[in-house]
Amino acid sequence: MSGNDDLSILTLIIHASFVVKIVMSLLLGVSFASWYWIFRKWIAIHSAQNRTETFEREFWSGGDLGSLYRSAAASRDEVGQLGRIFEAGYREFAKLRGQNNLDASDIINGAQRAMRATYQREVDDLEAHTSFLASAGSVSPYVGLFGTVWGIMHAFRGLGDVGSATLAQVAPGIAEALVATAIGLFAAIPAVVAYNRFAHDIDRLSIRFESFMEEFTNILQRQLR
Repeated sequence: MSGNDDLSILTLIIHASFVVKIVMSLLLGVSFASWYWIFRKWIAIHSAQNRTETFEREFWSGGDLGSLYRSAAASRDEVGQLGRIFEAGYREFAKLRGQNNLDASDIINGAQRAMRATYQREVDDLEAHTSFLASAGSVSPYVGLFGTVWGIMHAFRGLGDVGSATLAQVAPGIAEALVATAIGLFAAIPAVVAYNRFAHDIDRLSIRFESFMEEFTNILQRQLR
């Protein structure tokens, strides 16, 4: 083979040591899993943003809250996270309001607790598997570096029996070791970028949910006066 063929990426991977091949396989698996969850979470967060905007428009359109509640209860999967938060709060509000022995503060507190519990479940669902992206982004470069160090050690041990090492003898071993670091960065960079973006988007959605709960609580308080 020519020098260029010897230093092609595929050839370097094929001729890498056993430990380096294991490291590369692990990093490629992490990379595939990262991309899977990147697409899944992007779709989920994008859907949550669209459904939140749609529900906010319906809520602030001035329609009857009872009708909106019945619509949200009948289609919980379509109304999105904010619709389910509203549905939980209004359901608890209507149930407690029918009890004559409760003060207004007790009714409002009950509705707030119901919304807060649903809010926490919805945010937890949005954040699910983002920790995997964070772990992949932080650990993959070190795993790749381990493969590189091991590959370089293996390459220099192979040169022990050679009287005088030339660049042509050293280069293939060093290059195949560095491929592990390259694959580690390939797995880490998209995961870190995606995690930061998703964390930002989820934080913004969380703020919108909390603002809605405060505004909805004020509306419920006015209905009890």
